[in-house]
Amino acid sequence: MSEARHKIEYVLFDMDGLMIDSERVLTEVNDAIIGRYGHDYTWDIKSAIMGKSEREGVEWLFNRFPDIPLSMDEFITERRARQDALWPTCQPLPGITKLVKHLAKHKIPMAVATGSNPRNYNSKAVHHPELFDLFEGKVICGDQPHLKGRGKPRPDIFLLAAELLGRKVGEGDVSSLDAETEEGKALIEERARGLVLEDSTNGLEAGQRAGMKTIWVPDENLRALAPNETYGADCILESLEQFKPEEWGLPPYDS
Repeated sequence: MSEARHKIEYVLFDMDGLMIDSERVLTEVNDAIIGRYGHDYTWDIKSAIMGKSEREGVEWLFNRFPDIPLSMDEFITERRARQDALWPTCQPLPGITKLVKHLAKHKIPMAVATGSNPRNYNSKAVHHPELFDLFEGKVICGDQPHLKGRGKPRPDIFLLAAELLGRKVGEGDVSSLDAETEEGKALIEERARGLVLEDSTNGLEAGQRAGMKTIWVPDENLRALAPNETYGADCILESLEQFKPEEWGLPPYDS
């Protein structure tokens, strides 16, 4: 059995591109819309938007392509309509169902922290109750009022998700905490007991700024942009099928 790297007590999941292959839909729809105006939705553009809330992502896109003759609301309305028709085609990614069911079986606290808003989250999750019902409603979405627009790569979404699980993690970047004080040290230690699973670099940065352990599971196209870059991840996996719970102080799989 592999030696544990860390003692993890709770696990936080991104959704799009980590749990289900919905990033495929996002790419197809964004490319179709901006393609009308002579632009391509390339992976370098996609990588900058991944993990952001819906409106933050569209705002970034409009700053990149100011000649798109649509308002942000018009863009979002069309994109939602196109996406809604395609969400039923999304499937769980390899290894995710096994992992979530395993953590639920062993009563390991877990939550979803996604840049999707509640509407889009529900539109996707409703097709996979066998997976998302196991989170028992413990979900933080990118436009949560408490976030106040501070989505990924800021740490707030993962801190709020940890609070949903009853963990006392405080606020702000881990770098802002004073390790010399008893309170600061306790908050740092509590954050380090959390594990963040992400496919985006924005989400990975958010997990690190939260002071949690991070596993990066990037799409091969994202990885190809900078093949030798780790972005500070504690571990990089090609698929969650490679995840070994015992390496993180979690109960091992039965087989």
